[in-house]
Amino acid sequence: MAEIFRDGLGIPHIRATDVRDLAHAQGEVTARDRGWQIEADRLRAQGRLAELIGDAGIAWDVFARRARIDDTVRRAFAALDAESQRFISDYAAGVRAGMSDLGGQAAEFRMLDARFDDTRPLAPWDDHDPLGVLHVAHVLFSTFPHVLWREHVARTIGDDWVDVFAGDEHADETLPTSGSNAWALHGSRTASGLPLLAGDPHRLFELPGVYQQVRLACEEFDVVGFAFPGVPGVPHFGHTGDSAWGITNAIAHSVDVFEERLRRTGNGYQAWGRNGWEPVDVLRSTIRVRGGADIEVEALESVRGSIVTDLHEHDGELRGWSIRHPARVHVDLGAAALLPLLRARTARQVIDAFGSWVDPVNRVLAADRSGTVLSATVGVVPERPRSQRRRALQNGTPVAARTLPAAIPVADLAVDANERPARADIDLGWAYPSRHRAQRIAHLLKTRRPRSTAGFAEVWSDTQGGVRTGLLALLPAGDLPSPAAEARDALARWDGRMDAGSPAAGVFAAWRGALVRAVAQHPILSPLRDPHLFGAVFDPWMAVEGQIASALPRLLQHPSLAAEAANLVRAALERAASASAWGATHRMLPLHVLADVVGIAAPGTEFDTVLSGDGDTVRCTGSTPGVTDRSWRGSVARWAWDLEDRERSLWSVPFGASGDPASPHFADQHADWAEVRPTAVVTDWSALTIDRPTGAS
Repeated sequence: MAEIFRDGLGIPHIRATDVRDLAHAQGEVTARDRGWQIEADRLRAQGRLAELIGDAGIAWDVFARRARIDDTVRRAFAALDAESQRFISDYAAGVRAGMSDLGGQAAEFRMLDARFDDTRPLAPWDDHDPLGVLHVAHVLFSTFPHVLWREHVARTIGDDWVDVFAGDEHADETLPTSGSNAWALHGSRTASGLPLLAGDPHRLFELPGVYQQVRLACEEFDVVGFAFPGVPGVPHFGHTGDSAWGITNAIAHSVDVFEERLRRTGNGYQAWGRNGWEPVDVLRSTIRVRGGADIEVEALESVRGSIVTDLHEHDGELRGWSIRHPARVHVDLGAAALLPLLRARTARQVIDAFGSWVDPVNRVLAADRSGTVLSATVGVVPERPRSQRRRALQNGTPVAARTLPAAIPVADLAVDANERPARADIDLGWAYPSRHRAQRIAHLLKTRRPRSTAGFAEVWSDTQGGVRTGLLALLPAGDLPSPAAEARDALARWDGRMDAGSPAAGVFAAWRGALVRAVAQHPILSPLRDPHLFGAVFDPWMAVEGQIASALPRLLQHPSLAAEAANLVRAALERAASASAWGATHRMLPLHVLADVVGIAAPGTEFDTVLSGDGDTVRCTGSTPGVTDRSWRGSVARWAWDLEDRERSLWSVPFGASGDPASPHFADQHADWAEVRPTAVVTDWSALTIDRPTGAS
């Protein structure tokens, strides 16, 4: 038996007699609240999105089939322990009930039926489908697309430029638009004497939101946290009452990339390996395209991994790139961690639960009511020296997984913000985001000394930029024409905060955007606009302006551009002189699956919200300078866990609990999220409203 309650924001609180009823109820309420979203993600995992949305789904489906996502999911489900299988199967059964009851009636399905003038029936969920949603959430969250970008740089303008864009082991500013934040305060720093944890993950502003607030209670446990809609449990951020945890991405090189030499052999292929030509497994399938022609796909897999890119002719052979994804290699999506996390009572048990985590590699902060705070890096990563993480491997050999170090205690405070770690034993990547966010959070925690979750709003709200530092050093001295001089002087006086109402921040944005466009047009870099060789799904990583913005100070100091840098800077200052305040152009750009479907007005246009912050500020609102100041990524959740009193914990999401645009809870958290006002977690059952019993028994 299970019952669903709601708080004032429509967040589901589920109370069940046992774990199985709870899983069923979580699946059922998720299908009712997020039926469109989870069905789209289920079809993504199967490489069948185009069956639902037409041409707009083809690029993803081609990648999904090449990466063999569905096959990996089925194998991983079959390899799970029996209890984890039942947990996921019960959740899928709940989804089937919820989709039949309400989820299948979502407005998006009706919009597509009208657009294509047909009706597409929804098939019931299979027991393994929740693992498909989990895999889709992570499959492109590793660094391997950045390795492909570095291959494109080397092919078009030369290997010497790779480190200019990506940074080398000493560079501090590498990927300023990437990241998440998390921090932990030991009880010696808090009013209660017990630890506090907090943070905010940075991802795409997807609509509906990528995270779902939920409470899961049964005889064994009572947990609040954030779920991936379509996946049982709360794998990333949770509070069990006795223990709590949060994660950030470790930016590890967890997925090896191999450049493959191939040749056709009759009806198949061979790949060149260390011992000569080797067989390639070929799986052929057809993508059904709603309203369009079918697409035939060949999914090739060598002994090294799945070939996920297009193939091209080179020296009489075919070339492509394969990935050795740990989820596929180990037939494991980390789902064995889902139940143990819910049952964790101590920080050590949290870390032990994450011992079965696979991908992506994450940094975990965990704490408990005994006062213990632990920091750990979890996941599966190949044993590669740094030199073998920079670019794709040529005729390489798969290697064993690296043993990651044990968790370490935190005796004061800890901050994780995707920066290059100071400890060599967990430095597992190549290029990292700037240290600015980590240093800024640590500075705020040390100087403001918040002693409760109420003090964290100042941290989440911080708009002090770091990427500006390298650019402001390029400002010219001496006489300048009036418009350029005015812009330079405004920047020289600027306090560096990317606040919506700041005129100087607006000048900076206009100046940076003009510089990015000018550098992107430089003849030495123009070959970067040549078509890349990887396939349409990788287009976002190959966008030249975004990559130039990430490396702008280093590019302007490069010998090939340094002689022209002063003129470029002055010309950009002239264009920036008349800029409006930061918030005039920095506004939210939510992303919806239907946005690329011709003939449909996708939900989300109403969220043209003015935003403070930038890609590398703690208050992350990342855009693509030189293309648009609209913010398409940032804080997709904010969370703060109080180990002394869970009702002093805080949480928020950018939109709301429901995925239905007609629901009062579709976006009722949006205004408070934009103003960084997370709401208190409610755990008193008497303060909740009964929704309904579920179909579980």
